Amino acid sequence: MPVFKAPFNGYSVKFSPFYESRLAVATAQNFGILGNGKIHVLELSPGPPGVTESVSFDTADAVYDVSWSESHDSVLIAAIGDGSVKIYDTALPPPSNPIRSFQEHAREVHSVDYNPTRRDSFLTASWDDTVKLWAVDRPASIRTFKEHAYCVYQAVWNPKHGDVFASASGDCTVRIWDVREPGSTMIIPGHDFEILSCDWNKYDDCVLATSSVDKTIKVWDVRSYRVPVAVLNGHGYAVRKVKFSPHRRSLVASCSYDMSVCLWDYMVEDALVGRYDHHTEFAVGIDMSVLVEGLMASTGWDELVYVWQQGMDPRAS
Repeated sequence: MPVFKAPFNGYSVKFSPFYESRLAVATAQNFGILGNGKIHVLELSPGPPGVTESVSFDTADAVYDVSWSESHDSVLIAAIGDGSVKIYDTALPPPSNPIRSFQEHAREVHSVDYNPTRRDSFLTASWDDTVKLWAVDRPASIRTFKEHAYCVYQAVWNPKHGDVFASASGDCTVRIWDVREPGSTMIIPGHDFEILSCDWNKYDDCVLATSSVDKTIKVWDVRSYRVPVAVLNGHGYAVRKVKFSPHRRSLVASCSYDMSVCLWDYMVEDALVGRYDHHTEFAVGIDMSVLVEGLMASTGWDELVYVWQQGMDPRAS
């Protein structure tokens, strides 16, 4: 299976929604604490080496997340450690990039998510405790959502409702928002420790998953959120990222500071259905391809990006 060695520590990996062989990787020097960043655009190929870099973009600060545009196949958005949000056109040479740069957040931007239904706007979540809504063609953010009491680690759009999103915070809550409403519409006190990630089920727009420093993943139904639908135990340390499968309703992927990537079926009793121990440092980025069923990617602080088919060994050549 293809493996790419980056010069810096991996933070995020995202498959293109347009090309099944393309993915983007966000990386940061010195574990994201101090130094530069780099965005890599990779192409998968059937023969060796299996993966090649088509273009890369250097940044003056860490890159914590990337998100592909859902309306332009060559455009991606990056969340940067200096508080900026940058837009890149991968069809243009590096000197012509970034094509846009927004500087509004007061601290590190930790996540970015492009609206999959409206396809004209995106969200950023920051350590300044806020979420911001942007449109690609606007010179400034449209709105700032400020209710969380601590860092917002991730904000993700609902896959069916173009005005609804969820945000996961170090204040131990997940909040559900509707951009048409003045404040959050729901607060879920999901964990007793920081919530690092959240994602919506792609087949049931009322179900979402959260992952936490408490080593667990919890699945929630917003129609009755007093108790979780499922609690998934199995990671040995904080669960850094959680992601619902785009192809199977009850399948969830996660990655953790225990260096593992896990697959879960939250509807069955023995929920842990797959475990991959290919990383040798914190596993912090994970994605599942929308275009190729079962194709997964992960990255971590070992500076490696793995792409593999579910059930296969990521390290197998």
